[in-house]
Amino acid sequence: MRAMLCNEFSWPDGLAMGEIAPPVPEDDEVLIDVEVASVSFMDYLMASGGYQMRPELPYAPGTDAAGVVRAVGKDVTLFTPGDRVTCFNWYGGFAEQMVAKEWKCVHLPDGVEAAAAATVLHNYGTAYYALLVRDQLKPGETIFITGAAGGVGLATVDLARKLGGRIIAGVGSDDKAAIVEKYGATAVVNYNTEDLPARIKALTDGKGVDVCFDNIGGEVFQKMTRLMNWAGRLMPVGFTSGDIPEVPMNLPLVKNYSIVGLFSGAWFEKFHDEGRIANDTIMGWLAAGEINPYIDRTLPLEQAGEALQLIADRKTQGRVVLQIG
Repeated sequence: MRAMLCNEFSWPDGLAMGEIAPPVPEDDEVLIDVEVASVSFMDYLMASGGYQMRPELPYAPGTDAAGVVRAVGKDVTLFTPGDRVTCFNWYGGFAEQMVAKEWKCVHLPDGVEAAAAATVLHNYGTAYYALLVRDQLKPGETIFITGAAGGVGLATVDLARKLGGRIIAGVGSDDKAAIVEKYGATAVVNYNTEDLPARIKALTDGKGVDVCFDNIGGEVFQKMTRLMNWAGRLMPVGFTSGDIPEVPMNLPLVKNYSIVGLFSGAWFEKFHDEGRIANDTIMGWLAAGEINPYIDRTLPLEQAGEALQLIADRKTQGRVVLQIG
């Protein structure tokens, strides 16, 4: 089958179109004919060798995809060939066929487009685990979201809006302000050009934020360690800056705030039932129009490398989708 393959962990030379044997589903897996796949920063990080997981080479990147079930393993009970589904896995989506565990698949409700469905499980799954399970965002609380115009960031803005949070969106360039405001941000801070501590203090009457959802790490995270409200929750989600920060532990002590780690992928792997509830809930929200995933652009499979580079260069908003089937 046709696939965009990572042949070596070097960027961008390690990525090329090629042919690979179709995957064979294990007893608890579903085989999907992929129609569309979503492109994420994690896909770029893994293909460039910067992620904590290194699949056996060659492999097809791609965490999220949507399409039609071709076959199922003998222990699968929830899906049958012909079902429209979306699914997620650590990799495999940038190919004509993909396998995923049964509990990582969700039926597509009538009227839900494959492209939209392919963008939600990773993005909104991360936001769901962050805001409903780990941080337990309450209506009226102030949340600061960094990388707010990216795939995970914008999903978190969208879900925080749904939950009644007061959203301050952190962006790295002014051209991203409009999209985060459209999705529910009441204020926008450009942490590359503005005085972040001064702006956060001004926007919170000096109290600091109740929740910080940080995709960036580095200097931004270090500044936020001094900008938390009493009993707040500071959440490291990723380190797209490339810098993993250290925290003077007297700061959370003085303000009684918590540092709450987030690795949603590990949660889904450990707690299948809870993960399935999250996925079904997210798909229900999508079908009802209560969440609105944003697709920056759709590209053919052959341009997967271009899509990954756009994400690496911070030139996209929301998600990029690859048309495959």
